[in-house]
Amino acid sequence: MLVAVRLSEDVVMLVVLGGLCGAREVHLPPGPLFRVEGTAISIPCSVSEYEGPTLQHFEWFAYRPAAPEISIGVVSTRDPTFSYAVFSRRVQSGEVSVHRLRGDAVELRIKRLQAEDAGVYECYTPTTDSKYHGNYSSKVVLKVIPDTLWVSAPSPTPRPPLRGRMAGASPLQFSLSEGQELHLNCTAQSQTQQHTHLSISFGVSAPEAPVERQTLQEVIGVRRDFAVEAGGRFAERYRAEELSLAKAGSEQYKLAIRRVRPEDAGTYHCTVGEWIQDPDGSWQLIAEKRAALAQVTIHSIGESWPGPAGEALELLCNLSGPLPPVPHVVYAVGWELSVGDGDGLLVAWLDTDGVAIIGESYANRQVGRRHVSLQKLTPTPGSYRLRIESAQPGDMGTYHCMTQAYVRSPDTQLQEVASSRSQGLKVHMKSEAVVLKAYAWLPIPSTYRGDTADLLCNISVESTQAVHVAVSWWVEVAAGDEESQGRMVASVSREGVAELSRRASGGDMSVDKVGPECHRLRLHGVQPSDEGRYHCAVTAWVRYPDRSWYNARTVKSNSITVYPYALAMDTLFIPLIVGAASAIFTCIVILATITCCFMRRLRKR
Repeated sequence: MLVAVRLSEDVVMLVVLGGLCGAREVHLPPGPLFRVEGTAISIPCSVSEYEGPTLQHFEWFAYRPAAPEISIGVVSTRDPTFSYAVFSRRVQSGEVSVHRLRGDAVELRIKRLQAEDAGVYECYTPTTDSKYHGNYSSKVVLKVIPDTLWVSAPSPTPRPPLRGRMAGASPLQFSLSEGQELHLNCTAQSQTQQHTHLSISFGVSAPEAPVERQTLQEVIGVRRDFAVEAGGRFAERYRAEELSLAKAGSEQYKLAIRRVRPEDAGTYHCTVGEWIQDPDGSWQLIAEKRAALAQVTIHSIGESWPGPAGEALELLCNLSGPLPPVPHVVYAVGWELSVGDGDGLLVAWLDTDGVAIIGESYANRQVGRRHVSLQKLTPTPGSYRLRIESAQPGDMGTYHCMTQAYVRSPDTQLQEVASSRSQGLKVHMKSEAVVLKAYAWLPIPSTYRGDTADLLCNISVESTQAVHVAVSWWVEVAAGDEESQGRMVASVSREGVAELSRRASGGDMSVDKVGPECHRLRLHGVQPSDEGRYHCAVTAWVRYPDRSWYNARTVKSNSITVYPYALAMDTLFIPLIVGAASAIFTCIVILATITCCFMRRLRKR
């Protein structure tokens, strides 16, 4: 009897288990689910152990905390009018929808969570079974928490933290030469009461490209499990320690690229993600923000460097190869500028003692003293930087870096052992055009000997920059059978200082300004030796922020002829002189004839 009873219990248990295995079951992820206000959510729902067609229908209901017993229709796969009024408009706009994953699985999708979306969500499946058996719905709790994640990018002017998904402020502008270092900072924090992890990613997009996940290439990032990883082409550079990401304090993250390359140019962004672990153990990205950090331009040696005039020009020279210790080998480094096919001009030279020598073209009376520096960068070995504070259009051309290596002999003398010259870096600039015109004329065309001749020079200048004008007067005189040669007569510098040379006749002269755009040369007591063709030459000078000068343009005016006419009294002297000479000659002839005839008669007597 005892055995029979036991067998009956086993049979009952098998029947019960067999019935449970075939019962309908609706599956939802375990809750509660914490999501951030303003973000999207997808809640999967599936059904198993059902009878009927493989295409099952689903209906979603919501229960608000204020009325937990009242079900609110959200959306249905079979009835487009299923939604209650509180959801109907959002369903019609597509903000709330149900998306079918397969015949027996769907997702409830809400594109932008609102605070009132918090509550209990029920997934219900209308039966297709021959009889009711199992459960036909499942519920999950959704909690909508405030958005407390923020990211901040450095800015020249203070600005509040960025709370939108994408920063709208203009990023910083960086212009670097190949081989220089790039440092970028990003500040991120979340003040949520939940236990979340942050991930920080620095990325770069091509210049002027739209910022999307497909166009944003990751440079390096900190994952939610605190692992540091570099992305794509930056992985090898991270292993070579050319790339680093460090955390400073509790909120700031610092990216450093030791030696930038031309392909590193672009717009850099900082993307911050906030992650939470759901009850099923999976990690969910519940918030993400992105801030534009900087627009970076990289100027490569051998390629052109476009830059505006007036701003600083920086060129970097890197010595490649193994660098021996300084006590054994010392270096001298310099930069040379070539314009056209002419010889190179020395810009700056750093000798073996670290003394910088500036080229003569950058420190003279005409241009002033340019602010040019050449220095060794530390702690980076073998890197030298040339910096011209206020670049001018005259600085356009091809730059070459020159280096010489020396070793010290036992008697402390330096012996050159190697030298090198880099390939050219072409530099061109955007400069403002200066339109300059000059016209010379005589207010009184006829000038007589002894008069004062006035020569006027009208100047026209068109420029958006402040222009200082220097004027000089020249005379062209014939030199035998050769072409006429020019000789400067007088000049007025850009500071208004006049300089007068010596006239051929030795007379006095003066220069003055008779109008806003009119200069005058006066020749006092002109003489025949002052005859010639005169013109004025005008130079427009522009002064840059470093107080240096640049010759923006020089033009030459038309030529005017100065011919001193003879006075009226001079014309009277001519017949008098001719008449007197003729009378004396006639008298001499008559006297000679008479004397000759008288002597002949005396002989005959």
